[in-house]
Amino acid sequence: MSVVSHAHAVVRGTYQVERFTLGNGLRVVLSPEPGATVAGVTVVYDVGIRSEPEGRTGFAHLFEHLMFQGSANLEKLAHFRHVQGAGGTFNGSTHLDYTEYFETVPGNALERTLFLEADRMRGPLFTPENLRNQIDVVKEEIRVNILNRPYGGFPWLRLPPVMFDTFANAHDGYGSFEDLEAAGVEEAADFFDKYYACGNAVVSVAGDFDVDRARLLVERHFGDVPARPAPPARSFAEPDLTAPRHRAYVDPAAPAPMIAAAWRVPDPVADLAGYLPYVVLAEVLTDGVASRLVDRLILRDRTATSVGGYMGFMGKPFDVRDPTALLLQANLPRGGAAGPVLDAVDEELDRIAREGLVPAELARVQARMAALLLRATDPMIGRAVQMAVLELQRGDPALINELPALIATVTEEQVSAAATRMRPDRRASAEIVPGGAR
Repeated sequence: MSVVSHAHAVVRGTYQVERFTLGNGLRVVLSPEPGATVAGVTVVYDVGIRSEPEGRTGFAHLFEHLMFQGSANLEKLAHFRHVQGAGGTFNGSTHLDYTEYFETVPGNALERTLFLEADRMRGPLFTPENLRNQIDVVKEEIRVNILNRPYGGFPWLRLPPVMFDTFANAHDGYGSFEDLEAAGVEEAADFFDKYYACGNAVVSVAGDFDVDRARLLVERHFGDVPARPAPPARSFAEPDLTAPRHRAYVDPAAPAPMIAAAWRVPDPVADLAGYLPYVVLAEVLTDGVASRLVDRLILRDRTATSVGGYMGFMGKPFDVRDPTALLLQANLPRGGAAGPVLDAVDEELDRIAREGLVPAELARVQARMAALLLRATDPMIGRAVQMAVLELQRGDPALINELPALIATVTEEQVSAAATRMRPDRRASAEIVPGGAR
């Protein structure tokens, strides 16, 4: 059993967490669960979309692709073959503030997986052919996921340039074709040298293994990776909005309008206590039929057909650094208008600010949030990744066990105070105007 519950309904995870640092600066987190039969392995590097240089939009994501193209010791596709041959699965993904590589494998394939990750940390293979090939792959991904899909990349690609002014925070993380085409092998090597250093990474393993043996295996395979320090930490801070900003886009493939709005929130790492009420408020507003905005916009006003609310542009509240935002989005019926929806959101926020919450509303939301947090870390790879990111950004992987309980400490007064701060003059919004029904 992964959780314990007390009489006052405070829930905590009970995952075992062991952490240590190798001589080369690589941080390691282990979370054993004997009998789980599988192991989740992840390597998370402290580099993401916000770290891309100007003129190289999409480079962090392109680089993630290059990490699967072989190494000094293993030819292209060998990584795939070894993981799948063991009955495992693998992938990677690029976020605003980190890039992750991960595998889920049977417990007896743990050493093979650690060898593969250490091998590409030691030195991936950058060739003009691989680069050219992966630029084409990424361009096709952009066509499929963004350019030729209704609402593609909305709102995570559309809202940041409305809300933010600096290149780091505002640019398109998928990248422009022009920037991708201009990328060179030397730049890939430089990016690797700067950001893919032992001191800038965390290895995390969760699942079926013995701690002492896993530690030995990690030291065996990663211990001799040459030490390189992490690059200096960068601040991406910029001032909050003082007047509303709004932008409309025509989407040729969209059959109906869509609206998204965002408000800046406290620093999720440096001010977790100030941040948590906004995490809860997003759920109060949009989680389920009983939530404020579902009741108001969909059931009563009928100005929206679906509503969602979440923290951070990629929707994960505990894996993002400052500056970040609380986002609300709504699909509108054909012929619908964004203005009345934004007005109704302002009214509901005002109501929470003035009147607080109705009885049992907060407890219902907090119970569901705790359940969702625990469900997300039930798969071994979900657990390994969450712990790696908590270590990377906060130096505290054991926080994975405390998050459900911390959500439960948020008070009604704190949620009301958060709603008070979500004024129209601090709001950035983006609207999709349909380019014609199909």
